Amino acid sequence: MSNLEMREGEYGEKVLAVEPGGIESIPSKDRHGKARNLFATWTSPNLEFATIYVGALGVLFFGLTFWQAVLGIVIGNALGAAGQYVLTQDGPKYGVPQMIVSRSAFGKLGNIIPSVLNAGAAGIGWFAVNSVSGAFALADLTKMKVLTALIIVVLIQVAIAFIGHNLVQNVEKYLFPYLVVVFGAAAIYALSKGHLSAHAGGHTPGGFLLLVGAVYGYAAGWNPFSSDFARYLPASTDGKAAGRAAGFGIFVSSTILQIVGAAAVTAGMHGYGANTNPTGDFTHLMPSWLGKLVLLGIVGGSICANVLNIYSGALSFLAIGFKVGSKQRRAISAIIFGILGFLLAHAALNNPANNYENFLLVMSYWIGPWLGVLIADKVIRKGASIEKLLFAKRENIAGPIAFVVAGFIAIWGFSNQSYYSGYFVKHHPGIGDIAFLVGFVLAFVIYYVAAKKKVSAEK
Repeated sequence: MSNLEMREGEYGEKVLAVEPGGIESIPSKDRHGKARNLFATWTSPNLEFATIYVGALGVLFFGLTFWQAVLGIVIGNALGAAGQYVLTQDGPKYGVPQMIVSRSAFGKLGNIIPSVLNAGAAGIGWFAVNSVSGAFALADLTKMKVLTALIIVVLIQVAIAFIGHNLVQNVEKYLFPYLVVVFGAAAIYALSKGHLSAHAGGHTPGGFLLLVGAVYGYAAGWNPFSSDFARYLPASTDGKAAGRAAGFGIFVSSTILQIVGAAAVTAGMHGYGANTNPTGDFTHLMPSWLGKLVLLGIVGGSICANVLNIYSGALSFLAIGFKVGSKQRRAISAIIFGILGFLLAHAALNNPANNYENFLLVMSYWIGPWLGVLIADKVIRKGASIEKLLFAKRENIAGPIAFVVAGFIAIWGFSNQSYYSGYFVKHHPGIGDIAFLVGFVLAFVIYYVAAKKKVSAEK
């Protein structure tokens, strides 16, 4: 018997109408779209400077050669895209956001933990990261002050997210061709100018594992949003086709631009610190006309990324259990996160590089064990429907226990960043940062053992 809470209001395929409701399941009359559309949805937000700089980290700070960085980039993105492939399939099946699907493994109260983390990471953290790169690009393009550019970028992003799903999807679709062309041209130029056979600084394998962790943190940062942008697809949609489109969108776009970032460092792009403009540093490697087009693309890419971030941050906020009585509860929540994200972005302008590296690793620390719990839950259920569990007053204590215990052990022993080095990293620094992998494996095993009997009885 289904106990799905259905979203109220009329919406359909209206683009400029404010999307009603919040985290409820999408009624069949409002379902629309094709699985293949998710390729553009998940490609466009990665065609931006924040993606490029992830690849640059491997050569700039982790001491890798270009080709070592390429291998780390491919591995990290493949792992993140695999999670997107699996989780996206639940969107058309249940019509609810990802953090509601998460309740099957965590229970309604236990699910507050990952919902809080994702609301903060997406609606505030990622929003700030991408707003910074968009603001730097707009400032370099127009010669306006960075703070003014930041305000403009944030206002555009919040307005789009406030209106809702259909406008968000159209922004991703219509900016997609421009972003592909300009970043494709930038990729060709950076690769042709790079010294791809340059020697490494000598920090492998630790540097290699740090890069894999950072790349995975970037790609997997989209995993907690997976169902959010697939839930409007008709229930008859082939879930695997939707998963492939989403997973390939993330893998292809992230991998190519991160490889461009690694190549750009060998061509002369530098690290950046206080009072520097990193997007200008990147585009100054190119002819002036192409640099300006790329700067405009960086602004557009940051908007594509952040309308997803603030939209999903608002959904995760509602999944915590906050009651917002208005029919526009998701839209109102988007404004709140836009304000918080702006404040964090403003604070991060002074030291973006160090903040970004640490942020990527922290993302991997919580997503690794969260995914471990969810994948273990799916393995136990063997495809059985979880529809009856999504809005039920039901707990599954094994989920939050596995998540917290695995996350604590992984961070305590295996994290490696400027703020904290784990116990094993201090004694064996060559292992880099494998907290996300340890967290995933431990969470999977703990949950599988602790929850197998209870979950099997629910099928």
